[in-house]
Amino acid sequence: MRLTLTSRDRGLLRRVRRYAVRGAGLGVAAQLTVAVGLMAGDAVRKRRRTDEPTAPADPPLRARVGDDVTTTYTYGQDLYDDMLAAIDSAEEFIYLASYIWKGDETGQAFKEAVVRAAERGVLVCVVYDGFANLVVPREFIRFPDPVHVLRFPVVRSGLPIIDFRRSGRDHRKILVVDGRVGFVGGYNIGSLYATHWRDTHVQLEGPSVWELQNAFVDFWNRHRRAELPELPDSGSPHWNAAIRAARNEPSRLVYPVRALYLEAIDRATDRVWITQGYFIPDREILDTLLKVAARGVDVRVIMPERSNHILADVVARYYWHDLLAGGVRIFLYQDVMVHAKTATIDGVWATIGTANIDRLSLVGNYEINLELVDDTQAAHMEEIFRRDLQRCREMTMEEWQGRPWHYRAAERILQPLEWAL
Repeated sequence: MRLTLTSRDRGLLRRVRRYAVRGAGLGVAAQLTVAVGLMAGDAVRKRRRTDEPTAPADPPLRARVGDDVTTTYTYGQDLYDDMLAAIDSAEEFIYLASYIWKGDETGQAFKEAVVRAAERGVLVCVVYDGFANLVVPREFIRFPDPVHVLRFPVVRSGLPIIDFRRSGRDHRKILVVDGRVGFVGGYNIGSLYATHWRDTHVQLEGPSVWELQNAFVDFWNRHRRAELPELPDSGSPHWNAAIRAARNEPSRLVYPVRALYLEAIDRATDRVWITQGYFIPDREILDTLLKVAARGVDVRVIMPERSNHILADVVARYYWHDLLAGGVRIFLYQDVMVHAKTATIDGVWATIGTANIDRLSLVGNYEINLELVDDTQAAHMEEIFRRDLQRCREMTMEEWQGRPWHYRAAERILQPLEWAL
């Protein structure tokens, strides 16, 4: 059947289309205006701040998890000291990936360490994200020939909006040395993170180091240029490990970290404790959290009072009403930026990794999160969570409902940006 439109119908459609385009344009203009205003105000606030609070220097926690030993870090300098010691002890190979690698004192220490290792004959392979390091001096990110460097490109061939395999940044932070020790978590490389950010990283010693090594090797071999060496790929004989890696890989359209969270939260019977630098849950994760809270599970989320991304803060707050009304407790970390990407459930399950609970991490970037099913490791994660609670203030529904009207307006206007944050 063929649809015939009258001249009046066609005129109406043209007007609807014109108003839609105009409305869309006004919406984008409003978003830009609010975003620019917020970022300008945040920049002024940061310039006026004369003190820079330091992160709590809590000691690392060690645990035996199956056949592995884990060391969980919440203070960057302790982590960097052990990472540099591992690099200096390398005899065969070093695989290092960092989303951000600052050209400061800490960054220079890592650069010198990998160069020394390469000069003594160790195979050194380094990955960093080109976009995340655009502001880093080019001279700093040039390495001598013995160091093999894969710069994940700022722009790749193809259109990400058409071919999702071309989307995403390499947001992972991995170090593997000789296949015997590995590190993964939220810490990038930089002096700021060493003492002024609260983050979480874990070191593995044992057969589960393969999880990190395999993730690096697969990424390297898939994205390397022809002149870079192909790395040996091996399977793992350990199928029932207490530690497993979930790897988001846009080039393969694989995003298991989101499923990891959904399944674990759905199993909860007692408590779900989450710490996130940027917490912008999609509808499935939000509904799952509300569902388990409704059946009496203690659901708590720690996030920064103010993160380093003001727009992410505003967009995240769009969901606070639903969370608070549904019984989820929100705690705001004070003074320093909490950047961790962790959760622990029922004193049994935990995850530590690089993925935030937001769209960009869960269905966009290259990410890696470890799943650890072990009572001792979960107890350590709960100890860290309780420690963090002492440095938080709780957001109540009464306070949230009393926020100024312009806060509400900004949240509603910027909410569509959740896909880009």
